[in-house]
Amino acid sequence: MKILVTDDSRVMRQIVIRTLRQAGYDDHEIIQAADGREALQLVGSEQPDLVLSDWNMPEMSGIECLQALRASGSQIPFGFVTSEGSPEMREKAASAGALFLIAKPFTEETFRDALDGVLA
Repeated sequence: MKILVTDDSRVMRQIVIRTLRQAGYDDHEIIQAADGREALQLVGSEQPDLVLSDWNMPEMSGIECLQALRASGSQIPFGFVTSEGSPEMREKAASAGALFLIAKPFTEETFRDALDGVLA
């Protein structure tokens, strides 16, 4: 299985990847994108099984990436890992087709709870 981690911060991508490995997803291939536009391209070329995305990024935000994927007919599992977890953001994410929103700070348990059933 392949996971696409999207965040404009290289350090945050590394933290997300480390947390995924700590949560037991260390046997999954992990690829990275620096913004929503790159993520959109990688979904087409790499065919990941899951996209984990930050919300606020330059070029194309995470929510814009998700909306573009859904508009193109893609039903790829998509979740947010972001610094904001307000009820309004959670509602907007769910309405756009996201499976979950993990708010920072997070733990490996947070990832296991969100990804249980998404990644077999």
